[in-house]
Amino acid sequence: MSSNNELLEALTILEQEKSIPKETLLDAIENSLITACKNHFGKSENIKVQIDPITCEYHVYQEKTVAGEVEDPVTQISLMSAKMIDSKYELDDVVNIEVKSKEFGRIATQNAKNVILQKIREEERKVLYDEYYSKEKDVVTGIVQRYAGKNVSINLGKVDAILSENEQVKTEVFQPTERIKLYVLEVKSTNRGPKILVSRTHPELVKRLFESEVTEVREGIVEIKSIAREAGSRTKIAVWSNDPDVDPVGACVGMNGARVNAIVNELRGEKIDIINWNDNPAMLIENALSPAKVISVIADAEEKNAKVVVPDYQLSLAIGKEGQNARLAARLTGFKIDIKSETQAREAGDFMDYENDYEDEDYDDYYDEDGGYDYEEGGYSEDGYEEDPASEGGEDSGDGYAGIQSGDEPEGDGIRSGEYGE
Repeated sequence: MSSNNELLEALTILEQEKSIPKETLLDAIENSLITACKNHFGKSENIKVQIDPITCEYHVYQEKTVAGEVEDPVTQISLMSAKMIDSKYELDDVVNIEVKSKEFGRIATQNAKNVILQKIREEERKVLYDEYYSKEKDVVTGIVQRYAGKNVSINLGKVDAILSENEQVKTEVFQPTERIKLYVLEVKSTNRGPKILVSRTHPELVKRLFESEVTEVREGIVEIKSIAREAGSRTKIAVWSNDPDVDPVGACVGMNGARVNAIVNELRGEKIDIINWNDNPAMLIENALSPAKVISVIADAEEKNAKVVVPDYQLSLAIGKEGQNARLAARLTGFKIDIKSETQAREAGDFMDYENDYEDEDYDDYYDEDGGYDYEEGGYSEDGYEEDPASEGGEDSGDGYAGIQSGDEPEGDGIRSGEYGE
């Protein structure tokens, strides 16, 4: 058979457009030819296919044994017929008889075509799966297609992803054709191609956005040590620099806040607090409670407990609206944090001169039994407040609580360097 230019061209196009290797397609063609022979002749054990990978020239042969008396014409050839091909053939020799594909019936040809198409579909799915599997635990850009029930279908280019209700930020509503960034949770292989699950609420989304926006984070000069996120509302991240000449917070903020604001905009206005990481738990907790100012922190590294005293006027800021600031600080540091105002600490009889003596070892085992505000990763602890903690007006009700109303934060003190997205 002469060089098959049409086949060569078709395989080259498939290789370019669908990233399917030519060798894989040639294997599929070989299998399809063997299948066609089996359908045509009833068996394919003696069928041999030769394909030149460069020219795509192919030959199909039947191997027939020379016999004195032919019992099976598919596998045997008479001595006379063999000698007509070449006089050298004797009994029991093997003769290669070329099979012309034109001889195949319509059904055999259709089956061969189906085998090739099936192989192309399988390879296409495999290539797509491999491509998106490599993006697992990474951020991709998608275009919103439509709402399917409570899930959102997102087009990632060659394949659609599913943004399930659990992974959506409650306050976000998308419009078709909108471009959004998504964190790839998982890529599964299915008969219909890869199934991709994505998220807008995962803390790693924020981390990956900082990696893409901040060169120092991408290069490993600045490390994001910890992240605590309440999606759609506020995120706290603790950063550390491996280079003493690089300010980690400044690098993440960027000139006039350009870097962090790009991330805030992508997250639809979610506030971001960027704080300095510190290996000293007390210093880390003080930073984590930003933007509130702190008088003292006594941290027990073994018990993962910390006792914090803040100025009276800073108590509501330290706790935050509905306890959010303290809750995120607890999650960021891994410590259960008990926050008291200066007045509460004095009235409980625990308060000495914190400004001078807060490192005194006598405080190591101190634990609040008198109220105060306890926060741990899951939210409030049992002796934290869940109802209105005090009488109106912010007066102490005598049981260790100061009167904190939701949204009671002192004006003018709510933002300090490091908090963005207001």
